[in-house]
Amino acid sequence: MRAVLSTTFRSLQVRNYRLFSTGQLIKLLGTWMMFTAQDWLVLDLSGNSPGALGLVTALQFTPVLLLTLWGGKLADRYDKRKLLMAANAVFAVTAIVFAILVASGIAVLWHVFLFAALLGTASAIETPVRQSFVSELVEMPLLPNALALSAATFNTARIGGPALAGVALALFGTGPVFVIATLLCIAPTFSYTAMRTAELFTAERPDKDTSTSIADGLRYVFKRQDLVLPIALMAVIGMIGFNFPVTLASLAKIDFHAGPSTFGLLTTALAVGSLCGALAGSGRRARPGPYLVLWAAIAFGLFEISVGFAPNFVVAMILLVPTGFCSIFLAQAANHRVQMGVDGSYRGRVMALYVLVFLGTTPIGASLAGWWGEHYGVPSSIWVAGAVCAIAGVGALVWQLRSSGDRLRVRVRPRPSLTLVPMPVAASATLEPELRSAA
Repeated sequence: MRAVLSTTFRSLQVRNYRLFSTGQLIKLLGTWMMFTAQDWLVLDLSGNSPGALGLVTALQFTPVLLLTLWGGKLADRYDKRKLLMAANAVFAVTAIVFAILVASGIAVLWHVFLFAALLGTASAIETPVRQSFVSELVEMPLLPNALALSAATFNTARIGGPALAGVALALFGTGPVFVIATLLCIAPTFSYTAMRTAELFTAERPDKDTSTSIADGLRYVFKRQDLVLPIALMAVIGMIGFNFPVTLASLAKIDFHAGPSTFGLLTTALAVGSLCGALAGSGRRARPGPYLVLWAAIAFGLFEISVGFAPNFVVAMILLVPTGFCSIFLAQAANHRVQMGVDGSYRGRVMALYVLVFLGTTPIGASLAGWWGEHYGVPSSIWVAGAVCAIAGVGALVWQLRSSGDRLRVRVRPRPSLTLVPMPVAASATLEPELRSAA
């Protein structure tokens, strides 16, 4: 057990990473409490409208669509730690003003829309910088573990945040929940300040005369099929499949007639599975292959379909556990494949593109999910999204097989099996280096 624990949490032995994880955990607990209370507030103010819930989610992520690539450019040019301190300070101040409005009882629906957009703007700059900053906290051999623990931290907060918010909403009401959440959101400012800059593994920043343009970063990605495949796949799944903030709140309140504390159980079930999925990848030491990403995508789509057809609250909660596992295992494997396959001088811009397609497409997907739920029912918006994700996974699998020359062999007798047959080494030697690494 000690050996397993020391392997799973070995990045926490690095002081700077330990400070980073602690600050992120506290902030994310507050953020998820705030988002859970915000979803409930929107449903109250809008008369249980899935469309309004979809709109507030879209406004929250629209800045990601507009500003993330610029944030990646800043990450490759300037000190990432100072950028993170500034972005988190802006987020905290904005959250404080929002909490005061809600706690005073004068908040109306357009206030929620406005502050969702403002908080999203701070996050749009912070997210790609934070993603690329992890590589400066630990040495490269520890990077897969550090990324996995960051995902575990995120999903631990997804478990605790909604659960705490559900209990607090039932006991105190919406206003106090926003105040508590806001106080927690200040934590990263102190953790970044306490870091020892001499112990950072800072990549050499380019000279002022060296180009760090967004276009150069895009050209770098499009020349690499092994990067294009996971990024394109996560663009579809991030836009269509990862709309649980919209669908779960509506499913709980409209279809299952649940209260705020019960609604938190759905999000918690999803987060429990997500945490297990994050920890499952914590022992990874090398860059994952493409087929691991593709099978995870197909499995996620199938489980999401099953959630859409769940007949009651309990069945939906049970099915959300494997759905959450596959969702984060997939996202983490794709993140590892992208981040561990890029040159350090391009990491900020490449991760910005990854964040853009994964989170920046949320405004489109959230609006579609809200519109679909309003017209055709919330359950159908879930299973249709799962079907799209499964089809995207199969399409990406076909693309990978054709580009690599690998084959799938299906056997019925004596025992049904599905086997991957790699391309012969002699034939694969003629492929471009990027394609060989992808295969």
